[in-house]
Amino acid sequence: MAASQNYPMAVLIDNDTVRDAEIFLSQKDPILSKLIQIHGPCTLGLEEVEPFVRLVNSIIGQQLSTKAAKAIRERVLRSLEIIAPDNIALANSEVLRACGLSGAKIRYIKNLSWQVKNKMIDFSALTKLPAETAIKELTKISGVGQWTAEMFAMFALRHSNILSLGDAGLRRAVKKLYGETAELEKIGERWEPYCSVASWYLWRHLDANLL
Repeated sequence: MAASQNYPMAVLIDNDTVRDAEIFLSQKDPILSKLIQIHGPCTLGLEEVEPFVRLVNSIIGQQLSTKAAKAIRERVLRSLEIIAPDNIALANSEVLRACGLSGAKIRYIKNLSWQVKNKMIDFSALTKLPAETAIKELTKISGVGQWTAEMFAMFALRHSNILSLGDAGLRRAVKKLYGETAELEKIGERWEPYCSVASWYLWRHLDANLL
């Protein structure tokens, strides 16, 4: 079973997990061993970010490059001063549009803000669910698709074995690193149960313009 189809709950990301993952991946995959040497310790999941902010950031980042998403997030933060349900709910849509958000994404983050304000979403409850269940619950939120839910499960819920088969960057990185005939799903099998950490290194390599 591919990692993205079966997300075990047992291993959650912390400092010890990341170090174990780096050792495991270095032994299992020579290509990842090189990436780990190049980019150093993985910082996945070690940054404390409020779940609401993380989900808003994931929605902003949909179908955008890392660089473009970061620029828009920074403009939104400058405009609102703080990313919080009240701020986004009350924000002028034209102000958000001027930050680079599409009309659809404005609707999505405003809808998310309204649901959080009205206690229709319980982020603490999501932390107690297996990854696949949490992802299903997240995709019930308007504007939160499979990719966005997977990013939240990886970065906010800190599940160690998320492999997003729909991520264009991962697919491109696998083709470049493992050969044009390589398939992300098949390559990912050797990374279990640390697909999240492996994915972080592939993204890091892409962001460094080394592919």
